[in-house]
Amino acid sequence: MREIDTELIISKVADLCIDANLELSEEMQSCIAGAEESEDSPLAKEILGQLKENMNIAKEDRIPICQDTGMAVFFVELGQEVYITGGSLTDAINEGVRKGYTEGYLRKSVVSDPLIRENTKDNTPAIIHYDIVPGDELKITITPKGFGSENMSKLVMLKPADGVEGVKQVVIDAAKNAGPNACPPFVIGVGIGGDFELVAKLAKKALTREPGSHNPKEHIAQLEKELLDEINKLGIGPAGLGGKTTALAVNIETYATHIAGLPVGVNMCCHVDRHKTVII
Repeated sequence: MREIDTELIISKVADLCIDANLELSEEMQSCIAGAEESEDSPLAKEILGQLKENMNIAKEDRIPICQDTGMAVFFVELGQEVYITGGSLTDAINEGVRKGYTEGYLRKSVVSDPLIRENTKDNTPAIIHYDIVPGDELKITITPKGFGSENMSKLVMLKPADGVEGVKQVVIDAAKNAGPNACPPFVIGVGIGGDFELVAKLAKKALTREPGSHNPKEHIAQLEKELLDEINKLGIGPAGLGGKTTALAVNIETYATHIAGLPVGVNMCCHVDRHKTVII
């Protein structure tokens, strides 16, 4: 049994919070640069250039890429041979969020009650999804989620007879409805299968994949490509001002489901698809 102390977890999570908000992955940066190169619309090309410049300024000056530094969402894989010492894992992650958002001067956007709306002033509590996995490592992935795009997300319980065409229509309609409100170009996370609550988690987890990667299932990878092509034909474009770059990626995750159901979740994300991982 391997021991991991909560003090180490707090420190690593604090760093994750800061780094994820200040610097996109190399894959995301390359994706935006590539979109700028291939865009035909002069205005769309200019906007993509501004997004690229903004990313460079954030990286060099160590300031947030976006003023909405999001609600801290975590996907945690806990090795079954790991023993956490010094307190609870959940408390350690929340303390890391508190430390990272405070010391990193990141905007605190969490309210303690959805109706009373009192700000917690430290961006806690985080949303944490746990998986118990084999091994003696602790893998923590953060995806800070801003709510301009989150609010444009969608969950639909289709009937099995709706099939793949029904799934495609849900995703395309979500992109159309998001329009300029979700700060395009989008990265779109899609969940298919499971049940009501799992399909939303699948869609969110899909956003932690890099653009250009594809689902290992051939028919799902093909669906990702078809949806990206169809969405980019909508003409919404960067900032909603037209162009062929409406989405940078469509990532799909699937799970087994009930014979009577076909759940579909669409988690919209702006071009600032932030995610960072640490393995302890």
